[in-house]
Amino acid sequence: MNPSVPAGAAPIPVSLLTGFLGSGKTTLLNHLITQPEMKNTLVIINEFGEIGLDHLLVAHSQEETIVEMSSGCLCCTIRGDLKKTLKDITWRFAEGGERKFDRVVIETTGLASPTPILHTLMTDAFISARYRLDGVIVTVDAVNGMATLDNHPEAIQQAAVADRLLLTKTDLVDATTLSALQARLRTLNPGARQLQPQVGQIAAAELLDAGLFKPGEKMPDVARWLNEEAFAEQQAHAHHHHDHGHAHGHHGHHDHHDHHGHDHDDHAHDVNRHDDHIRAFCFTFDEPIDPVLFDEWLSLLVGFKGPNILRIKGILNLKGEDKPTVIHGVQHIFHPTATLPQWPSEDRRSRIVFITRDVERATIERSFDAFMQAQAIERAAREQRPSPPVY
Repeated sequence: MNPSVPAGAAPIPVSLLTGFLGSGKTTLLNHLITQPEMKNTLVIINEFGEIGLDHLLVAHSQEETIVEMSSGCLCCTIRGDLKKTLKDITWRFAEGGERKFDRVVIETTGLASPTPILHTLMTDAFISARYRLDGVIVTVDAVNGMATLDNHPEAIQQAAVADRLLLTKTDLVDATTLSALQARLRTLNPGARQLQPQVGQIAAAELLDAGLFKPGEKMPDVARWLNEEAFAEQQAHAHHHHDHGHAHGHHGHHDHHDHHGHDHDDHAHDVNRHDDHIRAFCFTFDEPIDPVLFDEWLSLLVGFKGPNILRIKGILNLKGEDKPTVIHGVQHIFHPTATLPQWPSEDRRSRIVFITRDVERATIERSFDAFMQAQAIERAAREQRPSPPVY
């Protein structure tokens, strides 16, 4: 029988490592698992089309294989259901009632969308009580990256939901090719940190702790998690090229239409590129937001546009609440809302980062304005309605 969650136990951080076939995930893992920082990490390899790790010579066997590295890192391959594995390992990898790992890294097949795994972490009650998403790590082959992004919508989605983008094989391309790929990835996902492993080698610390919380730290690093400055820089760059957009004062942000990119000289040759459908932007709201209205608006938005809302991250100042609320969603699925112990800084504005597909910033902005105005009018009408006579 699975044990209950110990009182006060911190959720186990989970990193998701994905990327297209041949993009270097296996080489990367071979280096990572030998590092001392990976001690007490359980690496779950859910992939059977490629050569496995050097140390997992029986990776293609029918049975689950478990290997403990000299670094203290545990590795296992699975052929079954990931959800079942995440439930089982809470007691399977334990000695004397103590769990033998305090972090999980999941490597997924290069052909898969990461979304179903992210939904599992967010929606299953058993799993969401014991695990938290630390970050999505995506490997991108610098040699074939442009062609992969051109030909595979799944690669676009992987890049769009990433927290870390690892550009592999950069030593095999010229500076112009690399710069173009970096710029393309920044447009898809301004908030993701781009890293360049050298011959597959990178410090584990560069990849881990990409989430809102860091082990041992009481205060979350909201600025690093949202990375809203990167979205502002991307927006300014787009305004410079497009020369359109206007101030939208009461939210404290700028309207940014982010058209399909057909005006861009660098890819005017191909208006059907998959990433021309991706938008990335950050909204900022100066005034506290009515929690009921916000919840109704967001539910309405994801109800209509859910599949095309690739990722939402935000910190909210809700009316009546002294502490900030954090939201995190992937498509129509949201992680249970978290209330932070206190505001991380004097900045108490609500900030929401969106990455969408075929949903314009202006569309979301108009929907928010229309909804809030309609609710305000309805509320005012109710307040002005005469009271019934008293007999």
